[in-house]
Amino acid sequence: MKPKRLPLPTHPLMKLFRSAAESVTTALGDSSVTAYRGTVRLFLTYLGAQYPAVQSLDQLRRDPHILGWLAFLRSHHPPLATITRANRVICLRCMLEELAWTQQLPALAHLFGRDDVPRKEHHLPRPLTPEQDQLIQRELLRRNDLLTNALLLLRHTGMRIGECVDLSFDCLRPLGPDQWAIHVPLGKLKTERWVPVDSRVCQLVERIRSLRPPTASKTGRLLLFRPRGRYMLVRRLRAALREVVSAVGITARIVPHQFRHTYGTEMLRAGVSFAAVIKLLGHKSPHMTLEYLEITQQDLQREFHLALSHPRHLVPSHPISSGPPPRPDLSSLIASLMTAQHVLEMYRRNVADHAVRRLLDRLANRILKILAETTKLNPPEK
Repeated sequence: MKPKRLPLPTHPLMKLFRSAAESVTTALGDSSVTAYRGTVRLFLTYLGAQYPAVQSLDQLRRDPHILGWLAFLRSHHPPLATITRANRVICLRCMLEELAWTQQLPALAHLFGRDDVPRKEHHLPRPLTPEQDQLIQRELLRRNDLLTNALLLLRHTGMRIGECVDLSFDCLRPLGPDQWAIHVPLGKLKTERWVPVDSRVCQLVERIRSLRPPTASKTGRLLLFRPRGRYMLVRRLRAALREVVSAVGITARIVPHQFRHTYGTEMLRAGVSFAAVIKLLGHKSPHMTLEYLEITQQDLQREFHLALSHPRHLVPSHPISSGPPPRPDLSSLIASLMTAQHVLEMYRRNVADHAVRRLLDRLANRILKILAETTKLNPPEK
């Protein structure tokens, strides 16, 4: 069941804050409107309980009202996610800035400081390990019900769980001979896309259609039947995955979004171009994909040892002297730079990859520039 909403507070400032929220969210989506209204409800409930003497906007102060509310968000039970606290702070700050303008109270625009918005935590993606992936997929296939097939669909398309529950009944579309794609509707980033799929995913969609209960219309708008609403369907999918994870003996916490991380990492490892992975995952910028995709430690070790197996530039050997090492001077530095440039050029001529050759050519040019600048340091002979 959905968490209970706070009762609408009967606060003298409610009308002003609701008006500011409507003004700020004029061009925003429904989810943003809901977030602003929820922030109004939460802040005024807090203000009425902790500072009932505050009856007008000009009574608001950073200390104790705003600082107290920030502490209230941090100590909220159940705990609020960092992104949720940040959104609450941003919503209230925007409404206060709007009220500062409309009510001619400039001080309201300065109640929040620059560092009051909690910084987003940066978590590395958590794709499933090959062992976890195999165990979970095997158990999902064994159970073969509506929810487990929907979870398999998540695994093999990289969709978000919210996108999956909103799939239309006819989401699977032919693009050509033996070419199919799933139409992913508007989701988290308000974008839609086509995800190419193979025969395995086509069979998954057909199984989901056949497993719909008799009470569901075969021509209904949605692929996944949800008699108790969207929120309950998402909860049932999460619960089904927890049961599967427990049944196969995995003790780590696994959530549906890790299927998305696993799919993206799998595509990248298979050689799919970075630009294509951005499209497959429905990201708006490459930075989002860089945060999602993880090159595991095993990948790093493999790439490192592969690099070691390739020819590399080695420091030219110098004759070993039994005496003390030569004292470094400008002439030896210039000679070393000339040697490095020569070895780099010889190596470049033996490389077949044009992209690598261009990179080596740029490096050689840099060494030449350094050599030219270093030569200028050589004092002229008298």
